[in-house]
Amino acid sequence: MSESRRTEIRNQIVAGTGIDEAMIEHLVHTFYARIQGDEVLGPIFAAHITDWGPHLRTMCDFWSSVTLMTGRFHGNPMGKHANLPVDARHFDRWLELFENTARTVCPPTAANHFIERARRIAESLELGIAVGHGHILAKGQRFIKDDLSV
Repeated sequence: MSESRRTEIRNQIVAGTGIDEAMIEHLVHTFYARIQGDEVLGPIFAAHITDWGPHLRTMCDFWSSVTLMTGRFHGNPMGKHANLPVDARHFDRWLELFENTARTVCPPTAANHFIERARRIAESLELGIAVGHGHILAKGQRFIKDDLSV
């Protein structure tokens, strides 16, 4: 996609949702503060993230790329999540916290924009993790792992 087309789309998104870099940063920082205090997800993140500054910058770049097509994120989300001890229950909790945070800190149109993308991301990661554990999920099927220690 050409840079001019990318800019045109980004301008349409900003005009239609009000999303800007400040909103992304506020959402990311608020969401991950909630994650850190969450009894389900907090321990998983704490086991893998010791310095939150770089992680938060990466997540701001990620959400800027996802929502505004800025191309700032260069990483491998599947690779980072593939070996985590998570399943559908964790993705459900992640989405619950994310959706609540987005609806709390963003105007409705922006929140819907973020949430729609978050749902796709969670589904994609869950499917990828399931495949990595030897499970091919049918449409609508969820990945539940009996042993989450590995």
